[in-house]
Amino acid sequence: MKRVFFGLLVLALVFSACTGNRGSDTTLTIGATPVPHAELLNLVKDDMAEQGYTLNIVEFTDYIQPNMAVLSGDLDANFFQHLPYLESNTEWSAQLESAFGVHVEPFGLYSQKFNAIDELSDGAVIAIPNDPTNGGRALLLLEAHGFITLNDGAGLTATPRDITGNPRNFRFEELEAAQLPRSLPDVDAATINGNFALQAGFNPMRDALIIEGAESPYVNIVVVQKGNENDPRIIALKNALFSQKVKDHINNSYGGGVVAIF
Repeated sequence: MKRVFFGLLVLALVFSACTGNRGSDTTLTIGATPVPHAELLNLVKDDMAEQGYTLNIVEFTDYIQPNMAVLSGDLDANFFQHLPYLESNTEWSAQLESAFGVHVEPFGLYSQKFNAIDELSDGAVIAIPNDPTNGGRALLLLEAHGFITLNDGAGLTATPRDITGNPRNFRFEELEAAQLPRSLPDVDAATINGNFALQAGFNPMRDALIIEGAESPYVNIVVVQKGNENDPRIIALKNALFSQKVKDHINNSYGGGVVAIF
């Protein structure tokens, strides 16, 4: 009987501990790519602490695992992507949502072999991201500068198959986004996401041959499971990130390669 009573007591204590923690967790675990996302999050750790929360930052170097970790509950949130990328996967878009947007990282074309876009030779090999939204973003950037023409209905998920005009016969090599900076010695140019360009030591405004304008629709967002956008920890993070300190850091640290939207 004593053993039964002891077992029931343990179960009761476990149940009480689990239910008592619901809605009262003071730790926010968030996944982020290193630059600028993790840097911005580290900047506001003390501000989160002043609001009563511990910010636990887990760094990733790919674009798949952070969403899978939020889906599984291993992360409370992530900060690395824009909305078109989130919506490119039906599983993600069905269960995850944007809590708020923070900044734009203008997307650019870079080269180690040429100093200007007009120097690219006919038949040049250009590396682009192999995921649908960023690959489409790369092609739209080239189209905006008059180098290719895309099908009218290609939209944000355009692929090289949608190219209808290519007067300079550029050839396209599709690679994982994180690999693009390392591909530069092997290709003539590469379109690189702003965070990976910064991480590779580029100043986007100075080093990119062509670059998106600050009006880019690809705002980087904090993502959570649906229904958690009003979690007090997420509201506290928004308050911390939407500060003059963070805006000043963005303006002073990234050479125009990151543009705050708040």
